[in-house]
Amino acid sequence: MKDKVIETAGKAWRFLGQHGQTNIGDLAKSLKEKDEVVLQAVGWLAREDKIDYTIKNRRTFVSLVENELRAFNSVIYNIHDDLAAGNGNPKSKK
Repeated sequence: MKDKVIETAGKAWRFLGQHGQTNIGDLAKSLKEKDEVVLQAVGWLAREDKIDYTIKNRRTFVSLVENELRAFNSVIYNIHDDLAAGNGNPKSKK
């Protein structure tokens, strides 16, 4: 179970990096994971100070904190650069 929570925390981190602030219930649906696993994953991320909580109209939303969003964007930027340069691309003929 712990491995599933860790895996889901990673999926949630990537999803929030791509989509921004998201309702927790919608996050579970988007990740196609059980609510209980997503709630544990969100708790894991919260414990690591990786997410912010916001309440709007009695609904709870989560988003990455600023430094985590920068980290996400840095990872995406580096992957994009590697692919553009032919690094990490299975079709590359280096």
